[in-house]
Amino acid sequence: MNNKSIFLKLLIMTFIFSVLSPLVVIAVWSISGRWSWPRILPESLSLRGVNELFGGYSGAMQVLGSSIVLSLIVALFAVIIGTMTARALVLYDFHGKQLIKFGTILPIIIPGTVFAMGVHVLLIKMGLADTAAGVIIVHLICALPYVIKIMTDITAAFGNRLEEQAGVLGATPRQIMTNVTLPSLMPGLISSASMAYIMSFSQYFLTLIIGGGNVKTFSVMMVPYLQSGDRTIAAAYSMVFVCSSLIVFVVFEKAVKKIGKDESGYFFA
Repeated sequence: MNNKSIFLKLLIMTFIFSVLSPLVVIAVWSISGRWSWPRILPESLSLRGVNELFGGYSGAMQVLGSSIVLSLIVALFAVIIGTMTARALVLYDFHGKQLIKFGTILPIIIPGTVFAMGVHVLLIKMGLADTAAGVIIVHLICALPYVIKIMTDITAAFGNRLEEQAGVLGATPRQIMTNVTLPSLMPGLISSASMAYIMSFSQYFLTLIIGGGNVKTFSVMMVPYLQSGDRTIAAAYSMVFVCSSLIVFVVFEKAVKKIGKDESGYFFA
């Protein structure tokens, strides 16, 4: 075993430890009754955090389900809109192209408070304030810059030469889409969908402002506990937040790959 292999293994182990160790601490905190400094282990255990989440009186699990659905809707629309925008920017030349490119990064460079106040006034005039539809719209606006960036890079690397060759060989537009375009773009689609999902699922400030308290998401319920200093309940919410996100990502990736395999007739990574 050479030095390079040893270094890579140490680097991977360090990365794994840096990711898992905070999760272990959060998991222990979620069942701790009291854990004061400088004790290494909790002084007592408590199921207060578990009862808060799964006891039924808080409604946390119902909110978790609705939050997952809302974030999946945002991810779906973000991938569709972002992919079409990226393909237009990479594959076509048209008037106003640079202006649209600049517009795709505006949600990132504009301060969140300024954006929230401005879009809130607009949604009030449209009758979409304090509604799930309004929350989906603002989450979508925040997620699109990241999706467009990912899909722009993927589309630029892939190009459209294989699609043109498939068309020359007699493939229909649907066959080109299912057998050439989607398999090639799938890594970017999965990455951008995951990014859009987590952007929506973790959004607190915009959800609170636009939803007006009528639209509850899991992050809206979780953040007050993080700010209050109640580490037991905050840790319990955090564990559910992380685990539910990981489960959604795994299920989403497997489902998309299965659909792609069924549609195209072969498996793509």
